[in-house]
Amino acid sequence: MTHHPSTPLFLGIDVSTQGVKALAIDAGRGVVAGTAGVHFGADLPAYRSPHGFLPHDDPRVRHADPRMWVEGVELALQRLAAAGVPLDQVAGVSGSGQQHGSVYCGASFAELLAGLGSHGELVPHLAGALSRPTSPIWMDRSTTPACMELQAAFGARLQTDTGSPAIERFTGPQIRTFAREQPEAYARTATIHLVSSFLCSLLTGSRAPIDYGDGAGMNLLNLKTLAWDPAIAAFTAPGLLDRLPPCVPSHQVAGHLAAYWSRFGLRPGIPVVLWSGDNPNSLIGVGGGTPGTVVVSLGTSDTLFAAMRDIRTDPAGCGHVFGNPAGGFMSLICFSNGSLAREQVREQIGADWQFFDVEACRQTPPGNGGKLMLPYFVPESTPLVLQPRVRTTFETATPAERVRALLESQALSMRLHSAWQGEAFRRIRVTGGASRSAALVQILADVFQAPVETIAVADSAALGAALRAAQAVGGMAFEELYGRFCQSQRVVPPRPEFRQVYDDLLQAYAAFERTGA
Repeated sequence: MTHHPSTPLFLGIDVSTQGVKALAIDAGRGVVAGTAGVHFGADLPAYRSPHGFLPHDDPRVRHADPRMWVEGVELALQRLAAAGVPLDQVAGVSGSGQQHGSVYCGASFAELLAGLGSHGELVPHLAGALSRPTSPIWMDRSTTPACMELQAAFGARLQTDTGSPAIERFTGPQIRTFAREQPEAYARTATIHLVSSFLCSLLTGSRAPIDYGDGAGMNLLNLKTLAWDPAIAAFTAPGLLDRLPPCVPSHQVAGHLAAYWSRFGLRPGIPVVLWSGDNPNSLIGVGGGTPGTVVVSLGTSDTLFAAMRDIRTDPAGCGHVFGNPAGGFMSLICFSNGSLAREQVREQIGADWQFFDVEACRQTPPGNGGKLMLPYFVPESTPLVLQPRVRTTFETATPAERVRALLESQALSMRLHSAWQGEAFRRIRVTGGASRSAALVQILADVFQAPVETIAVADSAALGAALRAAQAVGGMAFEELYGRFCQSQRVVPPRPEFRQVYDDLLQAYAAFERTGA
C-alpha cells in the first residue's frame, strides 16, 4: 500500500449487520489506500452478538446494542491507522449504516454530543444517553400488528407516497410498536435516529439529519414532498415529528469532525458528509447511480436495484423506492430464493459447480422446451409467498434441464418483477458469489437483452460512502469516480437470436407464477 502525500484521501465507513468496514481511497489517483474490518462476533464478544444481533426467545425479534456499532467503528479506525493508512490526510468522510435500524436517544444525548471527548472514552457514556438500550434492526419481524394498522389507516396512499407498503422491518412500524408497548420509554425519547444518522451525529458532535436514501425506508417520508408526512407520523406515534431529525439530500455536509476522533489520527474539522443506508451506498459503490443500469447482486438472496428517472411504485407491493444519493430515486427488489435455491437444486441432482455453472446449459437449448420452476425453498419476498413450495411445469427432466429451468425462471422473475419501473435497462452489472456462474450471466443477458458486466467491487457500501465523500467534498463527478473505481472486468453480450424465445417464455412464466405460487 502506497499513498502520494500530496493527494487527499476520502474515508468510507460501513456498519453492516455483522461488522464494520473502513475503506480509504485516493480519489485523484483512483486507488484504494487501505481497508480494515471488524467482525462483531469475533472481535467484540462482550456484546453477545455472534451474528450481529442479540439472542432472543422470539425469532421475530432482532435487536442489537448500538454501543457495539460505535466500538466497532473505533476499532476499525484503529486498525486502519495500524495498517499504515495516513488518516491525517483524510479530507472528508461519509458512511453507510444497515438500513431501517433505529436508535432511541434521550434528552442527555444532545449533552453527550456537545461534550464529546471531554469525558474520555465515548462508549461507556452512551448507555445513559439512550432511552431504549437496544435497537431493532432490519431483520426484526415483530411489528405485524402495527403494519396492519398503518395499511388500514392509509391504504394505497402509504405505498404511493412513501414508496412501500407497511413493512415489518421499516422504521415507522417499529416506532409505533415501541410507543405502544413501552409508552414511558417513548415519552423519554427526545430523538429517533437511524443507524446512519446516529453514527453521523457521533462523528460531528451534533444532531445529524437523515438523508433521503435512508429516510425513504421508514414508511414516514413522503417522496412527493420530500418531507416527513404529517398525517402518517401523527398516526404512527404521538409527537413523532418532534422526535425526527430533518430529512435532507444525501450530498449535504452534516457537520465537521469532532475533536474526539483525533485520537485515531483524523484531523478535527474535516467535513462529514451525511451518512446513508447500505443499499443507497452500494448503488454508488458499484457505479450504478445513473438511470439505465440495473445492478443484480447474486447472493443467498438475489437483490436487484437501479436508479430511477422518476417516482414509480410497484403495484404488487414487492419493490421498494428509496432515495438515490446521486439524486432522484432508486428501486430495490429482493428475491429470497437466490443462491439458496441454486444450492438446493445442485444438491438434489448430485452435481458439482462445474456442471451447474457451465455444462448443464451447454447440454440444453435456451427456452428449455418450456420447462419452468418456482423455486420457493424458503418463503419468498418477490412475489410474496409465505410458505415454502417448489413447483415445476414438468414431471420429469434431466439434471441439465432442471438446472436451466431454475436459472431461466430466476432471470425471468427478475425481468417480470422489475417491469413496473418502465425502464429499458441498457446494461446489467452483476456482483456477488453467483456472478461467477457463466450460465446464469449469459441467461441474464439473453432474458433482458442487455449486456451483463461483471465487476470486482468488494465492500460496495464502504466504497460508495467514500465515493460520496469524494464527490461532495472533493468536487469530483460521480461518472469520473465510477470510471476510476467501478470498471467492469468482463462483458457478456446478449444473443439477439433468442430475444423472441425469452419474450414468449416470459409470458408463460408470468402465467405459471400466477397459478402456481
